[in-house]
Amino acid sequence: MRKGYADIKAGTVVKALAGREKGRCFVAAAADGGFAYICDGKERKLSKPKKKSVKHISPVGAFIETEGLTDRKLRGLLRELGKANEEVCCQTDNE
Repeated sequence: MRKGYADIKAGTVVKALAGREKGRCFVAAAADGGFAYICDGKERKLSKPKKKSVKHISPVGAFIETEGLTDRKLRGLLRELGKANEEVCCQTDNE
């Protein structure tokens, strides 16, 4: 098992390593076994997160509290994280 699998839980900011989302950052809304449900507030809303294998995502070392989080707040938080830490987390296309 790759390092970081167990670190992914609700609120963990992750970077997609494979698929259409490759290189983009998301927040894990939930984690279940070998899968995480990721969202970015724009293409993947909190109400309909994408199920993605933990093999295809990597935690970036940031955490966002998901209690009371809205899609709008999530977009803003991910945008700020991307601006502050461009080498780790690419900005999402939320502008």
